[in-house]
Amino acid sequence: MACERVTQKDWYRILGAKPSDSPTELKRKYQKLALLYHPDKQKADVPAGEVEKRVQRFIEIDQAWKILGNEETKQEYDLQRQREDNLTNEWPLHAQISLEEMSWNEDDQCYTLACRCGGNYTVFKSETKDVSLVCCDMCSLVIEIL
Repeated sequence: MACERVTQKDWYRILGAKPSDSPTELKRKYQKLALLYHPDKQKADVPAGEVEKRVQRFIEIDQAWKILGNEETKQEYDLQRQREDNLTNEWPLHAQISLEEMSWNEDDQCYTLACRCGGNYTVFKSETKDVSLVCCDMCSLVIEIL
């Protein structure tokens, strides 16, 4: 049984911005990062793996700007963040743990931790960078990954 997780990207963090930044400040931060990571601005001697990371970073920066650079989508995003903050503040937090405290399952490529109800908390390897809260697959308890 799959768990629901809060995994939304923090578009402000990606731009190095704050929700209180003005539209002009957001645009300035976006432009600075876009120039730094734009594929056409990369030096020829950059290793292939680094080029791919920079392209992915540029795509994230561009996605962040598409959301935060438009007043309507920015308002929707801010409202969604506020709702999620309210939800996470209301969820019963079972524990704060590190991935090292969870059991590693090589076959499924995931970390698991038994919940006190008999269910499990599961974090797949591919999600480890994006997940901070994990729901039990049987009850309403939540753990926070530190």
